[in-house]
Amino acid sequence: MTPSRSDHTRYLCGLAPVIPVLVIPDAAVAADLGRTLIGAGLPVLEVTLRSDAALDAIRAMAALPGGHVGAGTVLSADDARRAKDHGATFAVSPGLTDAIAAACEDLDLPLLPGVATATEAMAARDMGFDMLKLFPAEAVGGRALLKALAGPLPQLSFCPTGGITTATAPDYLALANVTCVGGSWIAPEADQRARDWDAIGGRARAAASLQGQVSP
Repeated sequence: MTPSRSDHTRYLCGLAPVIPVLVIPDAAVAADLGRTLIGAGLPVLEVTLRSDAALDAIRAMAALPGGHVGAGTVLSADDARRAKDHGATFAVSPGLTDAIAAACEDLDLPLLPGVATATEAMAARDMGFDMLKLFPAEAVGGRALLKALAGPLPQLSFCPTGGITTATAPDYLALANVTCVGGSWIAPEADQRARDWDAIGGRARAAASLQGQVSP
């Protein structure tokens, strides 16, 4: 059997029920944003490579104590290299390619790869990954898909991301094969621009306290 390439990402996903998925347009707010999230109980941060400021934001957050900062939206080997150079300690990709897997292996950069189907999940398993991102979760079947995958693929665990809200997150967390969820609702860009750390911190504290609970 292929040795697991997910030991570290499984550990990270177990640190809190929610990983904030962050689009940061201004790196000047990154340190304060990171301190707010980490202080509220969300130590694992995913900074998506969707803005020109993302890499500088990763560098700023990587210097903060108590946090684990990774790069999201890693689409190529070059993305992985640049993320590692700027201090990212893990990578998140919306899918999984041989090039990304090889690059992260060469860089010793733990990878949380995205899947959307049973075939993709099986391919990731065959490559040695057993902690996966389901993306885009709501669009591809959400909880129903995860429940269906649990039967034939019980060794796989998931961090579903994409369309999840504070209201639906507990339903996902109630599933045995869900370790955590990814959430973009915690630090919207408008609150970042306003430097409204109280609002962001409040959402983060609420997210850190979430537990699995199926809605009636």
